[in-house]
Amino acid sequence: MYEPFYGFSEKPFQITPDPAFLYRSAKHDTALTYLEYGLTENVGFILLTGEIGAGKTTLVQYILSRLESDLDAAVIFNTNVTADELLDLILDEFEIARPPGGKADRLMALNQFLVDRYARRRRVLLIIDEGQNLSDAALEEVRMLSNLQSDDRSLIQIMLVGQPELVARLKQPALRQFAQRIAASYHLTGLDRPETGNYIAHRLAKAGGNPDLFTPAAVDRIHHLSGGIPRAINLACQAALVYGFAEGARQIGQDTIRQISKDNLGVGLAAAPMAAPADGPAPHGNGFERKLGALEEDLKDLKQLVAGQLQSMEKHSQKLREDQFRQLIHLLRQERLQKEELVRQLARLEAENQSLRRAGRMLQQKLQGLSAAAPAKK
Repeated sequence: MYEPFYGFSEKPFQITPDPAFLYRSAKHDTALTYLEYGLTENVGFILLTGEIGAGKTTLVQYILSRLESDLDAAVIFNTNVTADELLDLILDEFEIARPPGGKADRLMALNQFLVDRYARRRRVLLIIDEGQNLSDAALEEVRMLSNLQSDDRSLIQIMLVGQPELVARLKQPALRQFAQRIAASYHLTGLDRPETGNYIAHRLAKAGGNPDLFTPAAVDRIHHLSGGIPRAINLACQAALVYGFAEGARQIGQDTIRQISKDNLGVGLAAAPMAAPADGPAPHGNGFERKLGALEEDLKDLKQLVAGQLQSMEKHSQKLREDQFRQLIHLLRQERLQKEELVRQLARLEAENQSLRRAGRMLQQKLQGLSAAAPAKK
């Protein structure tokens, strides 16, 4: 509808996950670093959590599109199942024929599949999305799968993806053993204001449009409405494009976003409180009511200030943790490169040693031949 008007080759703000539109913010890059570390180091469990619409599924699909050729992956999206049904889904996703027997036979079939892949030097990855919906019994079933291992490595890696309540569940005493096996984890949060602007511009440009279609004031309103959650940003921007097209607007301003908020068209968005105009009517009521209203506004401003400071402190703390983790990843990579270089040097030395041994044997054979020929000449 609005695509030709704004010069788009496709809709830029579809809410369905599309790895081709992934905007790699600092948070998303850090999440990818954690996940890639878990996959590279062959850890048993990897955990990715985040708010609804934060981009978890898009990240998973992005990772799936970049998997190495030696890795077989399966994804489970339907988690409102029993433990037995989950095992059946896993068999189906890996295209393993279900044996006619009971659960023990199904586990044996899965184990045989994993052993076969291990013998072929292939890795196996199971991704379970919407993990917060799994029952305790199903989570325990997932934990038990990590017991399928060889002498030196897990036969299957498991990536568990879910909403924040999954983290709270894993802290329960009954799931302590599960939590202890998680070797890499990351919690994906919303985008800040600059990231929101970059996210919108990225998707507009990706669809072939003008990255500056939304004014800075409009982006401010969108960030306030959405809380920086990508799916909520998409909803607001999509509604704004429909409004803008209907009005023939070549640029989307804050008035359009205000109208969306007023009409409550952004499904999943909480309408932002609208400030009264400076030249608006004076508040009604007596002096006490006006003072009470002023106190309430002051209290509201104080709460927002405290919340902003707490958020700033949390972001600073998160950045410190992420920087430390990046340093750790860098050191691990450097160590791996050093080990690989040592292995190559060892292989060269071994080859040179074997070459010297062959030359020594040949020289010894020649000397023995000369010694045997000497008496004959006499």
